[in-house]
Amino acid sequence: MTTILKTETVSVYVVFASDEEARRIGREMIERRYAACVNILGPCHSIYRWQGNIEESTEVAAIFKTSWESGQPLAAAITERHSYAVPAIAIWPIAATSLAYQSWVLENSGAAAR
Repeated sequence: MTTILKTETVSVYVVFASDEEARRIGREMIERRYAACVNILGPCHSIYRWQGNIEESTEVAAIFKTSWESGQPLAAAITERHSYAVPAIAIWPIAATSLAYQSWVLENSGAAAR
């Protein structure tokens, strides 16, 4: 049986303007060890209010896996490179996961890994 424990890991949800932007920034964040992994999801249709208007666009969502300590630095690094003036970036704590998964994330992300 897999042991499930409270974690020190987070998922960081980000929406990008294109698949190319998601891949470019995602790869850089992995190379720099801000995150252990990024899942780039298929295109999604977004409806949102922007500057007083209701807009619609196709965007690409991505979920980064990283350590709690790297969540804020990852979000800041993505913001610096993102094409949007106000990028959608949300840090979601992972309540519980397996020890093996947590160990892998922590070994491959965070200040200690950089």
